[in-house]
Amino acid sequence: MLDEFKEFIARGNVIDLAVGVIIGGAFGGIVGSLTDDVIMPIVGAIFGGFDFSNYFLPLASGVTATTLAEAREQGAVLAYGNFITVVINFLILAWIIFLMVKAVNRFRRRQAEVPAEPAAPPQDVQLLTEIRDLLARK
Repeated sequence: MLDEFKEFIARGNVIDLAVGVIIGGAFGGIVGSLTDDVIMPIVGAIFGGFDFSNYFLPLASGVTATTLAEAREQGAVLAYGNFITVVINFLILAWIIFLMVKAVNRFRRRQAEVPAEPAAPPQDVQLLTEIRDLLARK
């Protein structure tokens, strides 16, 4: 059983998947920072300086706070501002991945369009061609 597990882990696609998950996690952090630190402040400035993260609907009668963190301490809240932020994060991530896949596909198409050099003919064919050319010159 241990040998089967080693064989399973040693397969290239399992290792590729692990690398993809790790890089995806790091990429998620980059996109999160891009969204939280760059895009959302711009969106907030365009729409009058508001911050989506503090938009919530109190579900308990005792919630009187004005910030989401304080409101969560007071009771149940529907944090739709966080949902909007997560949706925007997803759309940005999906757009970036789309652009990356599009670039890779374009690169692959260009590689496929470049004609490969014809393979050299076998040695006997080359020899016969040389003989033909010599006979044609005489």
